[in-house]
Amino acid sequence: MKLATLNDGSRDGVLLVVSRDGKQAVKATGIADTMQQALDNWAEVAPRLNSLSAQLNNGEAEGAFALDVAQLAAPLPRAYQFVDGSAYLAHVERVRKARGAEMPPSFLHDPLMYQAASDGFLTPTADIPVPSEDFGIDFEAEVAVITDDVPMGVSPEAALDHIQLVTILNDVSLRNLIPAELAKGFGFLQSKPRSALAPFFVTPDELGDAWREGKINLPLRSELNGQWFGEPDAGTDMQFNFGELIAHAAKTRPLAAGTIVGSGTIANQDLSAGSSCLAEKRVLEIIEKGQAQTPFMSYGDRIKIEMRDANGENIFGTIEQKVVPA
Repeated sequence: MKLATLNDGSRDGVLLVVSRDGKQAVKATGIADTMQQALDNWAEVAPRLNSLSAQLNNGEAEGAFALDVAQLAAPLPRAYQFVDGSAYLAHVERVRKARGAEMPPSFLHDPLMYQAASDGFLTPTADIPVPSEDFGIDFEAEVAVITDDVPMGVSPEAALDHIQLVTILNDVSLRNLIPAELAKGFGFLQSKPRSALAPFFVTPDELGDAWREGKINLPLRSELNGQWFGEPDAGTDMQFNFGELIAHAAKTRPLAAGTIVGSGTIANQDLSAGSSCLAEKRVLEIIEKGQAQTPFMSYGDRIKIEMRDANGENIFGTIEQKVVPA
């Protein structure tokens, strides 16, 4: 099942069921008005949404219409919670190596995670507004899951059953603001503006064999200004699966339905797969050549992120954004 949110001018939009090819949609009228409402009552409404999805894919849904991605809001325009991990230790290790720091052994079993901004998400085609190019503008290509209500103290194995939807995202970072913020010992704030979600959320079963053991085993492609930037596999080298990330977040508190859990920047040990953010490419240049040669993003730069299945189908739709002055 594939879901989206129509931008009707309200804060939370209108829930849509989308055809498998992403070309048709129908309003989920009478089932759930919004994505959050569906997640709040998932056990009850999911079977009805699945039935509507089957009708739509069979050409039998009343009120079906041609979908224009430009008319969509983020699938979950605002969320109660967005926690972002760093599950790819290849990325963590490289960043630390560039500044001469070893990766602590604890990172092998204790995930890194921070509380991200969730009161609003950029649409998949929205401009990225930044007050200054001096802030070190970067993209981060990630995968994420969306949960129903998760109890406190859930085990990693049980946490997998609370994953109801999957997507990709662009976690925008302002790299030049990060060092001073982290030096305070309180984590990110100004350095992490709003992120952008892909057009569609999908249920894990839509991924078929690519969804295994709490990981998406498919490459996530990034293009910067029309040029290939990276295509690392999201399953390969993922140190912590999404069950483990959810359990980490829920160790001392329950997670509300609609919580978004991000994977962190995708990275593979195989350098030929490229990178999923500018910071990592710059780190590799520092390691190899002594200094970074690739600049951070400037006004007018464009980033495109998408994930395709083994048949070439664009699963979540495309994130395609341009950096602009705020």
